[in-house]
Amino acid sequence: MASGIAQTIIQIDGSFCEGGGQLLRNAVTLSALLSKPISISNVRRNRRPPGLRRQHEAGINLAVSICSAETKGVEVDSTAIDFRPGPIQLPKTLTADPGTAGSTTLLLQVALPCLLFNSPSGNQISESQTSHDNVTATSVLTLRGGTNASLAPQIDYTQSILFPFLSKHFRIAPTLTVNRRGYYPKGGGSVLCTVPSITGPLPPVVLTERGQVNAIRGGARVGGLPLWIAQRMVSGAHRALLASGIPSAKISITSVRERDEDVVGAGGGILLWAETENGCLIGGSAVSTREKKPETVGEDAARELVRNLDYGGCVDEYLQDQMIIFLALAKGTSIVKVGPLTDHTR
Repeated sequence: MASGIAQTIIQIDGSFCEGGGQLLRNAVTLSALLSKPISISNVRRNRRPPGLRRQHEAGINLAVSICSAETKGVEVDSTAIDFRPGPIQLPKTLTADPGTAGSTTLLLQVALPCLLFNSPSGNQISESQTSHDNVTATSVLTLRGGTNASLAPQIDYTQSILFPFLSKHFRIAPTLTVNRRGYYPKGGGSVLCTVPSITGPLPPVVLTERGQVNAIRGGARVGGLPLWIAQRMVSGAHRALLASGIPSAKISITSVRERDEDVVGAGGGILLWAETENGCLIGGSAVSTREKKPETVGEDAARELVRNLDYGGCVDEYLQDQMIIFLALAKGTSIVKVGPLTDHTR
């Protein structure tokens, strides 16, 4: 029989602060990990339209598959859900597909933390778990949808910034392979992710000194479009970086056109990141649109990177909120220097 604590339903107001999908994703993930049932009202109240979209429905159902949860209200347009998690038994082999261009990286935000901890007792993170040196199982996750979408991290950000950060500071080693790019409005992308589980809590992170910028790297990619669009994104980014005072010798940005058979739809994007002497990665990115010249897309990514560098933090504004749940799962006190707090972080 479940304990009285486990049966206490935690009430969450989904309109709090940013009132969007991030609160929903983190709440469901922590519910699964801690085996605590939750009830969320006013789901995505601050978004238009409010309520669940197909992407959020798919993300919650992915969490259901991981922890055998019972749910109520998990359907498109719903503004209230109940989530009663069961035990997490790993490894898992799972597929999530919203059937839209919904972001694959946002689906991953729900699943990744849940696939780290395996506990037959259902008490996912106990005080007795003091070591995570023994990897116990590897789950395999196939995510379908959009790979390079606005209002979400591009899959390239996850590959080049988030996963290296998790590996270096938490010593966890998920892998990610982009088998097919999917662009708005068709979606259709396919991403394969492997997640080794661990046997104890994550270590705390102390990251307070960024150090000097050693290099600016990145890449512009297009699919279903001519290569020159990616090349002009690179030109715009290079020009904006030079204007900000970054020496040309430190800048290395590639341009790539995906093979037609590796793409659904047509689109593109650019990701830039700064590498510092203390191993920090600071990113800036932009997605191509019909309304913007390719050079402008590149300039936008460069300006975002420079803005994050000017903040003086050890992580950028997007890693800032993505790392929070991992810091919360760490045993001990973490200290990370960041720029201004975003609504997602709050």
